[in-house]
Amino acid sequence: MSFQTEIVNWYLKNKRALPWRDTTDAYVIWLSEVILQQTRVEQGLPYFNNFLQNYPTVQDFAAATETQILKLWQGLGYYSRGRNMLFTAKQVCELYNGQFPASYKELIKLKGVGDYTAAAIASFSSNEARAVLDGNVFRVLARYFGIAEPINSTAGKKQFQELAQSLMEGQEAAVYNQAIMEFGAMQCKPKSPDCSSCPLEQTCFARKHQLVSGLPVKLNKLKKRTRYFNYFLCTDRENILVKKRNPGDIWQELYDFPLIETDRIYSEDQEQFNNKLKEAFGNDCKITTLSHQKHLLTHQTIYVQFFGLDNYIINFNQNAEIKWVSLQEFDELPQPKVISSFVAKHLIT
Repeated sequence: MSFQTEIVNWYLKNKRALPWRDTTDAYVIWLSEVILQQTRVEQGLPYFNNFLQNYPTVQDFAAATETQILKLWQGLGYYSRGRNMLFTAKQVCELYNGQFPASYKELIKLKGVGDYTAAAIASFSSNEARAVLDGNVFRVLARYFGIAEPINSTAGKKQFQELAQSLMEGQEAAVYNQAIMEFGAMQCKPKSPDCSSCPLEQTCFARKHQLVSGLPVKLNKLKKRTRYFNYFLCTDRENILVKKRNPGDIWQELYDFPLIETDRIYSEDQEQFNNKLKEAFGNDCKITTLSHQKHLLTHQTIYVQFFGLDNYIINFNQNAEIKWVSLQEFDELPQPKVISSFVAKHLIT
Protein backbone atom coordinates (compact mmCIF):
# COMPACT_ATOMS: atom_id res chain seq x y z
CA MET A 1 0.00 0.00 0.00
CA SER A 2 1.08 3.58 -0.63
CA PHE A 3 2.26 5.98 2.07
CA GLN A 4 -1.00 7.92 1.83
CA THR A 5 -3.19 4.79 2.02
CA GLU A 6 -1.36 3.51 5.10
CA ILE A 7 -1.73 6.88 6.80
CA VAL A 8 -5.46 7.15 6.06
CA ASN A 9 -6.18 3.55 7.07
CA TRP A 10 -4.36 4.08 10.35
CA TYR A 11 -6.34 7.27 10.93
CA LEU A 12 -9.72 5.68 10.33
CA LYS A 13 -8.91 3.03 12.95
CA ASN A 14 -7.18 5.21 15.55
CA LYS A 15 -8.44 8.79 15.30
CA ARG A 16 -9.56 10.62 18.42
CA ALA A 17 -13.13 11.84 18.72
CA LEU A 18 -12.70 15.62 18.63
CA PRO A 19 -15.63 18.05 18.28
CA TRP A 20 -14.19 20.14 15.43
CA ARG A 21 -13.99 17.00 13.28
CA ASP A 22 -17.79 16.76 13.22
CA THR A 23 -18.32 20.00 11.32
CA THR A 24 -17.47 21.79 8.11
CA ASP A 25 -18.25 25.19 9.67
CA ALA A 26 -15.19 27.31 8.87
CA TYR A 27 -15.73 29.49 11.96
CA VAL A 28 -15.70 26.49 14.32
CA ILE A 29 -12.64 25.02 12.57
CA TRP A 30 -10.90 28.42 12.81
CA LEU A 31 -11.58 28.50 16.56
CA SER A 32 -10.02 25.08 17.02
CA GLU A 33 -7.00 25.73 14.83
CA VAL A 34 -6.01 29.02 16.48
CA ILE A 35 -6.57 27.69 20.00
CA LEU A 36 -4.47 24.60 19.27
CA GLN A 37 -1.48 26.54 17.93
CA GLN A 38 1.48 25.76 20.23
CA THR A 39 -0.99 23.91 22.47
CA ARG A 40 -1.67 20.25 23.19
CA VAL A 41 -5.16 19.00 22.37
CA GLU A 42 -5.75 18.00 26.00
CA GLN A 43 -5.01 21.55 27.14
CA GLY A 44 -6.82 23.30 24.32
CA LEU A 45 -10.06 21.29 24.30
CA PRO A 46 -11.65 22.95 27.36
CA TYR A 47 -10.82 26.39 25.92
CA PHE A 48 -12.39 25.44 22.58
CA ASN A 49 -15.56 24.28 24.32
CA ASN A 50 -15.74 27.45 26.43
CA PHE A 51 -15.25 29.75 23.46
CA LEU A 52 -17.81 27.94 21.34
CA GLN A 53 -20.32 27.97 24.19
CA ASN A 54 -19.82 31.69 24.83
CA TYR A 55 -19.47 32.69 21.17
CA PRO A 56 -21.35 30.18 18.98
CA THR A 57 -21.06 32.39 15.87
CA VAL A 58 -18.46 34.76 14.49
CA GLN A 59 -20.93 37.61 15.07
CA ASP A 60 -21.04 36.74 18.78
CA PHE A 61 -17.24 36.68 18.89
CA ALA A 62 -16.98 40.04 17.13
CA ALA A 63 -19.36 41.61 19.66
CA ALA A 64 -17.13 40.67 22.63
CA THR A 65 -14.73 43.05 24.33
CA GLU A 66 -11.00 42.44 24.40
CA THR A 67 -11.16 42.00 28.18
CA GLN A 68 -13.79 39.26 27.80
CA ILE A 69 -11.73 37.43 25.18
CA LEU A 70 -8.48 37.66 27.17
CA LYS A 71 -10.22 36.50 30.34
CA LEU A 72 -11.55 33.40 28.58
CA TRP A 73 -8.06 32.90 27.08
CA GLN A 74 -6.38 33.15 30.50
CA GLY A 75 -3.80 30.42 31.09
CA LEU A 76 -3.46 29.42 27.44
CA GLY A 77 -0.49 31.69 26.68
CA TYR A 78 0.43 33.51 23.47
CA TYR A 79 -2.24 36.12 24.24
CA SER A 80 -1.74 37.86 20.91
CA ARG A 81 -3.72 34.98 19.42
CA GLY A 82 -6.80 36.04 21.37
CA ARG A 83 -6.41 39.68 20.32
CA ASN A 84 -5.89 38.67 16.69
CA MET A 85 -8.99 36.47 16.82
CA LEU A 86 -11.13 39.38 17.95
CA PHE A 87 -9.75 41.53 15.14
CA THR A 88 -10.40 38.73 12.64
CA ALA A 89 -13.96 38.17 13.84
CA LYS A 90 -14.72 41.86 13.32
CA GLN A 91 -12.98 41.69 9.94
CA VAL A 92 -15.16 38.76 8.84
CA CYS A 93 -18.32 40.59 9.90
CA GLU A 94 -17.30 43.76 8.05
CA LEU A 95 -15.80 42.31 4.86
CA TYR A 96 -17.67 39.02 4.47
CA ASN A 97 -21.05 39.92 5.98
CA GLY A 98 -20.48 37.53 8.87
CA GLN A 99 -19.89 34.54 6.58
CA PHE A 100 -16.55 33.00 7.54
CA PRO A 101 -14.53 32.40 4.34
CA ALA A 102 -13.68 28.81 3.45
CA SER A 103 -11.19 29.24 0.60
CA TYR A 104 -7.42 29.51 1.08
CA LYS A 105 -7.32 32.63 -1.08
CA GLU A 106 -9.66 34.54 1.24
CA LEU A 107 -8.54 32.97 4.52
CA ILE A 108 -4.89 33.97 4.03
CA LYS A 109 -5.99 37.63 4.03
CA LEU A 110 -7.25 37.43 7.62
CA LYS A 111 -5.16 38.66 10.56
CA GLY A 112 -3.37 35.89 12.40
CA VAL A 113 -4.08 33.32 9.67
CA GLY A 114 -0.91 31.97 8.07
CA ASP A 115 -0.27 29.29 5.46
CA TYR A 116 -0.90 26.36 7.79
CA THR A 117 -4.12 27.70 9.32
CA ALA A 118 -5.52 28.79 5.95
CA ALA A 119 -4.75 25.38 4.44
CA ALA A 120 -6.28 23.55 7.39
CA ILE A 121 -9.53 25.54 7.40
CA ALA A 122 -9.87 25.37 3.59
CA SER A 123 -9.31 21.62 3.44
CA PHE A 124 -11.44 20.73 6.48
CA SER A 125 -14.37 23.00 5.61
CA SER A 126 -14.50 22.78 1.81
CA ASN A 127 -12.13 19.90 0.96
CA GLU A 128 -9.80 22.27 -0.90
CA ALA A 129 -6.63 20.42 -1.90
CA ARG A 130 -4.18 22.41 0.22
CA ALA A 131 -1.53 20.45 2.10
CA VAL A 132 -1.08 21.31 5.77
CA LEU A 133 2.38 21.61 7.29
CA ASP A 134 2.52 21.71 11.07
CA GLY A 135 5.08 20.21 13.44
CA ASN A 136 3.48 16.78 13.24
CA VAL A 137 3.49 16.71 9.44
CA PHE A 138 7.08 17.96 9.23
CA ARG A 139 8.15 15.14 11.55
CA VAL A 140 6.34 12.38 9.64
CA LEU A 141 7.66 13.52 6.26
CA ALA A 142 11.21 14.10 7.49
CA ARG A 143 11.45 10.65 9.05
CA TYR A 144 9.67 8.63 6.39
CA PHE A 145 11.38 10.24 3.39
CA GLY A 146 14.73 10.89 5.14
CA ILE A 147 14.82 14.65 4.67
CA ALA A 148 17.73 16.29 6.53
CA GLU A 149 17.06 19.84 5.32
CA PRO A 150 16.14 21.97 8.37
CA ILE A 151 12.37 22.42 8.54
CA ASN A 152 12.73 26.12 9.45
CA SER A 153 15.18 27.00 6.67
CA THR A 154 14.01 28.63 3.44
CA ALA A 155 15.12 25.66 1.37
CA GLY A 156 13.58 23.23 3.84
CA LYS A 157 10.19 24.94 3.88
CA LYS A 158 10.10 24.88 0.08
CA GLN A 159 11.10 21.20 -0.11
CA PHE A 160 8.57 20.08 2.48
CA GLN A 161 5.78 22.18 0.97
CA GLU A 162 6.34 20.74 -2.49
CA LEU A 163 6.46 17.18 -1.15
CA ALA A 164 3.36 17.64 1.02
CA GLN A 165 1.38 19.10 -1.86
CA SER A 166 2.43 16.31 -4.24
CA LEU A 167 1.21 13.69 -1.76
CA MET A 168 -2.24 15.31 -1.79
CA GLU A 169 -2.85 14.27 -5.40
CA GLY A 170 -5.77 11.85 -5.63
CA GLN A 171 -6.58 12.18 -1.92
CA GLU A 172 -9.66 13.49 -0.15
CA ALA A 173 -8.02 16.60 1.28
CA ALA A 174 -9.98 16.84 4.53
CA VAL A 175 -9.39 13.21 5.48
CA TYR A 176 -5.75 13.00 4.38
CA ASN A 177 -4.71 16.22 6.13
CA GLN A 178 -6.39 15.15 9.36
CA ALA A 179 -4.82 11.72 9.00
CA ILE A 180 -1.20 12.80 8.64
CA MET A 181 -1.52 15.34 11.45
CA GLU A 182 -3.07 12.74 13.77
CA PHE A 183 -0.46 10.18 12.77
CA GLY A 184 2.29 12.57 13.81
CA ALA A 185 0.57 13.45 17.07
CA MET A 186 -0.20 9.90 18.19
CA GLN A 187 2.07 7.46 16.34
CA CYS A 188 5.17 9.26 15.05
CA LYS A 189 5.71 11.17 18.29
CA PRO A 190 8.64 13.56 18.87
CA LYS A 191 10.25 11.40 21.52
CA SER A 192 10.39 7.61 21.80
CA PRO A 193 7.79 6.75 19.14
CA ASP A 194 6.59 3.13 19.08
CA CYS A 195 8.11 2.25 15.72
CA SER A 196 7.46 -1.48 16.17
CA SER A 197 3.70 -0.87 15.93
CA CYS A 198 3.94 1.60 13.03
CA PRO A 199 2.38 0.50 9.73
CA LEU A 200 5.17 2.35 7.89
CA GLU A 201 8.03 0.69 9.78
CA GLN A 202 9.28 -1.43 6.87
CA THR A 203 9.54 1.47 4.43
CA CYS A 204 10.50 4.35 6.78
CA PHE A 205 13.93 5.83 5.99
CA ALA A 206 14.61 6.97 9.56
CA ARG A 207 13.68 3.57 11.00
CA LYS A 208 15.93 1.71 8.55
CA HIS A 209 18.87 4.04 9.13
CA GLN A 210 18.50 4.58 12.92
CA LEU A 211 17.74 8.28 12.43
CA VAL A 212 14.39 8.51 14.20
CA SER A 213 15.76 10.61 17.05
CA GLY A 214 17.71 12.85 14.64
CA LEU A 215 14.87 13.86 12.35
CA PRO A 216 13.48 16.35 11.67
CA VAL A 217 16.37 18.82 11.77
CA LYS A 218 15.65 22.33 13.03
CA LEU A 219 17.93 25.37 13.11
CA ASN A 220 18.25 26.70 16.63
CA LYS A 221 17.47 30.39 16.29
CA LEU A 222 15.97 30.90 19.72
CA LYS A 223 17.93 32.77 22.36
CA LYS A 224 16.07 32.89 25.64
CA ARG A 225 15.91 36.06 27.68
CA THR A 226 16.15 35.85 31.47
CA ARG A 227 14.14 38.35 33.53
CA TYR A 228 13.48 39.01 37.21
CA PHE A 229 9.99 40.17 38.26
CA ASN A 230 9.37 41.40 41.79
CA TYR A 231 5.64 41.73 42.49
CA PHE A 232 4.20 43.63 45.46
CA LEU A 233 0.92 42.77 47.10
CA CYS A 234 -0.76 45.97 48.25
CA THR A 235 -3.98 45.23 50.10
CA ASP A 236 -6.31 46.76 52.64
CA ARG A 237 -7.76 43.28 53.24
CA GLU A 238 -10.85 44.04 51.17
CA ASN A 239 -9.15 45.31 48.01
CA ILE A 240 -5.88 44.82 46.21
CA LEU A 241 -3.90 47.14 43.97
CA VAL A 242 -3.61 45.95 40.36
CA LYS A 243 -2.27 47.41 37.16
CA LYS A 244 -2.89 46.87 33.47
CA ARG A 245 0.25 45.85 31.61
CA ASN A 246 1.55 48.14 28.89
CA PRO A 247 1.58 47.27 25.18
CA GLY A 248 4.87 46.09 23.70
CA ASP A 249 5.75 43.48 26.32
CA ILE A 250 4.55 40.05 27.37
CA TRP A 251 1.02 39.80 28.76
CA GLN A 252 0.02 43.18 27.31
CA GLU A 253 -3.44 44.37 28.38
CA LEU A 254 -3.55 41.74 31.15
CA TYR A 255 -3.67 42.70 34.83
CA ASP A 256 -0.99 41.97 37.39
CA PHE A 257 0.38 43.62 40.57
CA PRO A 258 2.75 46.58 40.96
CA LEU A 259 6.07 45.34 39.67
CA ILE A 260 9.75 46.17 39.93
CA GLU A 261 11.92 44.45 37.35
CA THR A 262 15.61 44.00 38.18
CA ASP A 263 18.61 42.58 36.37
CA ARG A 264 19.19 39.78 38.88
CA ILE A 265 17.38 37.92 41.62
CA TYR A 266 16.47 39.86 44.75
CA SER A 267 18.85 40.12 47.69
CA GLU A 268 18.56 42.41 50.73
CA ASP A 269 21.68 44.39 49.84
CA GLN A 270 20.79 44.87 46.18
CA GLU A 271 21.08 48.60 45.58
CA GLN A 272 19.08 48.64 42.35
CA PHE A 273 16.14 46.88 44.00
CA ASN A 274 16.19 49.01 47.16
CA ASN A 275 16.34 52.28 45.24
CA LYS A 276 13.39 51.31 43.06
CA LEU A 277 11.48 50.07 46.10
CA LYS A 278 11.85 53.38 47.95
CA GLU A 279 10.97 55.32 44.82
CA ALA A 280 7.76 53.36 44.35
CA PHE A 281 6.63 52.86 47.94
CA GLY A 282 8.45 55.38 50.12
CA ASN A 283 11.55 55.30 52.31
CA ASP A 284 9.84 53.61 55.27
CA CYS A 285 8.16 50.67 53.54
CA LYS A 286 8.77 47.16 54.83
CA ILE A 287 8.64 44.03 52.70
CA THR A 288 8.00 40.37 53.46
CA THR A 289 8.78 37.57 51.04
CA LEU A 290 5.61 35.61 50.26
CA SER A 291 6.63 33.18 47.52
CA HIS A 292 8.89 32.69 44.52
CA GLN A 293 8.87 30.59 41.37
CA LYS A 294 10.42 30.15 37.94
CA HIS A 295 8.03 30.79 35.04
CA LEU A 296 8.96 29.42 31.62
CA LEU A 297 7.83 31.01 28.37
CA THR A 298 8.94 30.09 24.86
CA HIS A 299 11.32 33.03 24.54
CA GLN A 300 11.84 33.99 28.17
CA THR A 301 12.63 32.55 31.59
CA ILE A 302 11.14 34.70 34.34
CA TYR A 303 12.12 34.43 37.98
CA VAL A 304 9.14 35.72 39.93
CA GLN A 305 9.05 36.81 43.57
CA PHE A 306 6.02 38.05 45.48
CA PHE A 307 6.38 40.43 48.43
CA GLY A 308 3.98 41.69 51.03
CA LEU A 309 4.17 45.40 51.91
CA ASP A 310 3.71 47.34 55.14
CA ASN A 311 4.02 51.03 55.96
CA TYR A 312 4.02 52.06 52.30
CA ILE A 313 2.79 54.92 50.19
CA ILE A 314 1.91 54.66 46.49
CA ASN A 315 4.31 56.55 44.23
CA PHE A 316 3.95 54.12 41.36
CA ASN A 317 4.00 55.59 37.89
CA GLN A 318 4.49 53.09 35.08
CA ASN A 319 2.28 54.75 32.49
CA ALA A 320 -0.27 52.02 33.06
CA GLU A 321 -3.72 51.86 34.54
CA ILE A 322 -3.44 51.28 38.31
CA LYS A 323 -6.48 50.79 40.49
CA TRP A 324 -7.89 49.19 43.62
CA VAL A 325 -10.27 46.28 43.04
CA SER A 326 -11.94 43.62 45.14
CA LEU A 327 -10.92 40.00 44.70
CA GLN A 328 -14.21 39.38 42.92
CA GLU A 329 -13.57 42.25 40.51
CA PHE A 330 -10.01 41.04 39.94
CA ASP A 331 -11.29 37.55 39.17
CA GLU A 332 -13.25 39.02 36.25
CA LEU A 333 -10.13 40.62 34.75
CA PRO A 334 -7.66 38.72 32.52
CA GLN A 335 -4.46 37.83 34.36
CA PRO A 336 -1.19 36.09 33.52
CA LYS A 337 -1.14 32.54 34.80
CA VAL A 338 1.60 33.34 37.30
CA ILE A 339 -0.72 35.91 38.93
CA SER A 340 -3.91 33.84 38.90
CA SER A 341 -2.02 30.91 40.44
CA PHE A 342 -0.67 33.13 43.23
CA VAL A 343 -4.12 34.54 43.94
CA ALA A 344 -5.70 31.08 44.06
CA LYS A 345 -3.04 29.80 46.46
CA HIS A 346 -2.53 32.79 48.76
CA LEU A 347 -5.57 35.07 48.62
CA ILE A 348 -8.61 32.84 48.09
CA THR A 349 -9.69 30.91 51.16
